[in-house]
Amino acid sequence: MLAIVLLLALPFCTAESASGYAGSTVADSYPPPGATNTAVDNYFPDASQVGYGGPTPTGAEPAAIVTAVPFSKIEGVFPLSRPNSADGADNTFNVMRQWGNFAPMYSVDSFGLPDASPVIPEGCGINAVHLLMRHGARYPASDEPEPSQFASKIHAAASKKGFSVTGDLEFLATWTYKLGVNNLTPYGRESLFSNGVAFRYRYGKLLNAFTDLPVFRTTSQDRMLDSALNFAAGFFELRTYETDYHQEIIIEKINFNNTLAPFQVCPNANSDDIGNFGDTKTSEWADIYLQDARRRLQPMIQGLNLTIDLLIDMQELCAFETVALGYSKFCDLFTEEEWEGYEYYVDLDFWYSCGPGNPTAAAQGLGYVQELVSRLTHTPINVWNSSTNSTLDSSNITFPLNQPIYVDFTHDVVLASVATALNFTSLAATGPLPADHIPPHRPHQSYISSQIAPFSGQLVAQVLSCPASEEPTHIRFLLNDGVVPLTGIRGCTEDSNGLCALPSFISGMHERIGQIDFAHDCFANYTMPDPDSIMDGRCPR
Repeated sequence: MLAIVLLLALPFCTAESASGYAGSTVADSYPPPGATNTAVDNYFPDASQVGYGGPTPTGAEPAAIVTAVPFSKIEGVFPLSRPNSADGADNTFNVMRQWGNFAPMYSVDSFGLPDASPVIPEGCGINAVHLLMRHGARYPASDEPEPSQFASKIHAAASKKGFSVTGDLEFLATWTYKLGVNNLTPYGRESLFSNGVAFRYRYGKLLNAFTDLPVFRTTSQDRMLDSALNFAAGFFELRTYETDYHQEIIIEKINFNNTLAPFQVCPNANSDDIGNFGDTKTSEWADIYLQDARRRLQPMIQGLNLTIDLLIDMQELCAFETVALGYSKFCDLFTEEEWEGYEYYVDLDFWYSCGPGNPTAAAQGLGYVQELVSRLTHTPINVWNSSTNSTLDSSNITFPLNQPIYVDFTHDVVLASVATALNFTSLAATGPLPADHIPPHRPHQSYISSQIAPFSGQLVAQVLSCPASEEPTHIRFLLNDGVVPLTGIRGCTEDSNGLCALPSFISGMHERIGQIDFAHDCFANYTMPDPDSIMDGRCPR
């Protein structure tokens, strides 16, 4: 009798029937309708009307990039909750760093120069800095319908008889889709503001060299403009930033020349067979690395076939929900090995779609490289053979050449294509990437998308004088705080600090610019080579 009582007391694993709203979309709007009442505005005067602000003398500008040893790395993701994997016994494994271009930016230790620091080498001086930065964390883009389509499939299945979930998938019975489209998440806004503050700490001293207000550039997309404004509010000061600089907004639309969105004027970059060639490779790999996950999770859901594509959607939802809502139950559905598989999935996509393995990559990055050389040499651009905008770049108002600080905002694919156009060959050292397995040297793989183009990712060119003087003598590049070797550029020799003599770099860039055929690679009728052994982002001729 006692045995029977104990048996009845044991919990049974029963399937959870889904609610009728499972998978439905939920959206909120703030401020609430009718909340804006201008009639009460005079009750809340601004600071200039109230007065009594107290004395506010300013101090000296910081220059932490010169003086801060040890360097302050970007490692945390506050206020987001750091997720675990399904087998998350290893606390050192960071799921977030397996999200490819959806990963929050973190400081990369090294791209092959383990002794180099982002802090400028001892004895050198900082003369100018060029920042090319990706927008902050966002909701899924309008051309990324997969997460919302997953929700639609759950909702459709839950509306029919026979749908049930158990175990780790039981949360889907009441799960709703809460993501917006395109615009920045709260974390995305915070990250850009914090990066603006950090950039002021590192390079604020250069503001003393300005004779006019700085001109920073971004594109017309909502998330691009919000990224630029949040960065500026952090870099300058919240109450004054709108008058502390000029914000240039370049139209981002098909057939509008824009070096920060060059894919809009490169048709081959948008074609399925060339620009999206990475999809072929990622599909091949996904069918391999997600088989175990499919076998493990399918028994937990009845009434819906968990395809490989849906499992990828679930991994993407982990990333998107975390940066939008602070936490996601999708994250701990997958093992460490499966998260490493997802990172490699994105690596393949970037390598073959906008990185060294795509024939349009260098052409897409060409325009920004031409602008960089123009700024470094203080020489106006006079050849218009790429995505450069002749109207804007011909003007010393909208394209000044005498700034000690340049800040431009762009997209993930552009960061990847600019790195390719600059011929950062160290990033391609272990390519081409195979699509049927992760190479055994994976911990030391040279091309990892989360280290190249994460949310708020940044490419920084430091223009230096060594020894310190008013005339620049050297240049080097930091990609997400990791110093990049420049040995792929003719004239740049091996250097433990990643330095290249400025005249040699400029000469090497002129040669590289001459090698890239924008018209052919972006417009010509050609097919992808099979196998694709491209390593420099140019179409083989």
